[in-house]
Amino acid sequence: MNTAIVIAAGVGRRTGQCIPKQFINVLDKPIIVYTLEKFQNSKNIDNIEVVCLSGWEEVLKVYAMQYGIAKLKWIVSGGNSSQESIYIGLKNLGSICKKEDIVVIHDGIRPMVDEEIIDSCIDICQKYGNGITALPVYEQVFKTYDEVSSREYIPRDRLKILQTPQAYKYQEIRTAYDEAFAKKIGVHISSYANTMMTELGKTLYFSKGSTKNIKITTKDDIKIFKAMLRAEQ
Repeated sequence: MNTAIVIAAGVGRRTGQCIPKQFINVLDKPIIVYTLEKFQNSKNIDNIEVVCLSGWEEVLKVYAMQYGIAKLKWIVSGGNSSQESIYIGLKNLGSICKKEDIVVIHDGIRPMVDEEIIDSCIDICQKYGNGITALPVYEQVFKTYDEVSSREYIPRDRLKILQTPQAYKYQEIRTAYDEAFAKKIGVHISSYANTMMTELGKTLYFSKGSTKNIKITTKDDIKIFKAMLRAEQ
């Protein structure tokens, strides 16, 4: 069984809107619905769980009914950070997922994920135990120690940009989160499942990413997303 865990518990202050960014309407549809539709239409996803911003659960239920997100089986309230929200989502599936089942963790504000990315992530996970969506670095990267100058660059052939979705075997990722929260390893507010796993000494395996798989963070991202939708239409 493959279950998508969609993290939609953020407040999203950087968009400057009065509602959370995952619920902002773009071309008359909430961003979170675009994301859920991708997993609804994926042949390799059996169920969807959303870890939702507290107070917005009923709104999400209405959207799921309105837009036919039939695979959405569970809505749980999120925590104070992405890590807490992921852990809450994993614990909610404790009596549902078997140890070899795959969970696909994805940002609710990455609405341009496509089936090829989802499939690649799951395929790599089946082969190696996890599959992390990744991109090569196309720009030059320099180190700075004073924020205004640099004398050192980082060879970009040694770098990857990681995105979501990220697929893991259920028992491995659940055990990792149990350990991380018990020992307070890799669960600081800015970290995610992939950073936590590396801090626990785990090896990550890369799957196919895309420059189109954007994360909606700012007002400019919303404009880019709107333009991408219009280009598709």
